[in-house]
Amino acid sequence: MGRCPNSHAMSTTTNSIRDPLPQEMQPHTYPIMYRVEGSHWWFVGRRRILASFVNRIVGNQTNPQPRILDVGCGTGANLEMLAHFGEAEGVDVSSEALDFCQTRGLHNVRQGEAERLPYDDKSFDLVTGLDVVEHLDNDVAGLQEMRRVLFPGGRALLFVPAFMFLWGVQDDISNHRRRYTLASLEKVVRQAGLEVELATYANITFFAPILFGRLLMRVTGFRPASENNITVGFLNGLLGRIFGAEASLLRHVSFPFGVSIICVARRPD
Repeated sequence: MGRCPNSHAMSTTTNSIRDPLPQEMQPHTYPIMYRVEGSHWWFVGRRRILASFVNRIVGNQTNPQPRILDVGCGTGANLEMLAHFGEAEGVDVSSEALDFCQTRGLHNVRQGEAERLPYDDKSFDLVTGLDVVEHLDNDVAGLQEMRRVLFPGGRALLFVPAFMFLWGVQDDISNHRRRYTLASLEKVVRQAGLEVELATYANITFFAPILFGRLLMRVTGFRPASENNITVGFLNGLLGRIFGAEASLLRHVSFPFGVSIICVARRPD
């Protein structure tokens, strides 16, 4: 989009509304995502961490086959993972993303906006927003919708990018509105009427190299078509395992910083 992260975007507060932008990512992003989600170290490691949290959430529920909604399901890789834990459904604003879901054989998907979910009140045990909330002009409204469709006592699992100083090419092409701090995410979650049960930074492992890489891009002006398209060859599998290993650590500790934030919030009874 050519948007400069060092000026307008960097000065944006969590709840302010920037110039109206489409919520869906730039068109070339979905084919790249569909192609790399199964093998790229970022997606592989993130799914391992997310699966660990979903398993903990589902394990604390009485419903043996919980209803799960993935808001902003994209091309469907996370929805495939969620289907191992219950009856998983997906919703996304992009018809192109949903076409890729259909290609994966995922048919329980609908088109709709996060701020106006096409589902009844109190319909789901778990709602996920995995790198989604940062796309929304009104993040509180989106979180309120997640609360609305949750059963009382149900959980929302959120994964968002952290720290505006980490703003990079992927934020621009994904039409992000903001990156969060732990405090700013917890604030909007509570404003939406949800109770924060757990919140921590994630991906502390690659914080330094990602920071260095994005600073280098700013200095040199190098702008790849997508950071998701940057591979590391034979190291890709190893890096995915290293990143995913944080799942074990996050069972016991909260990280003081990281590239992303993961949050579990509960709809009060």
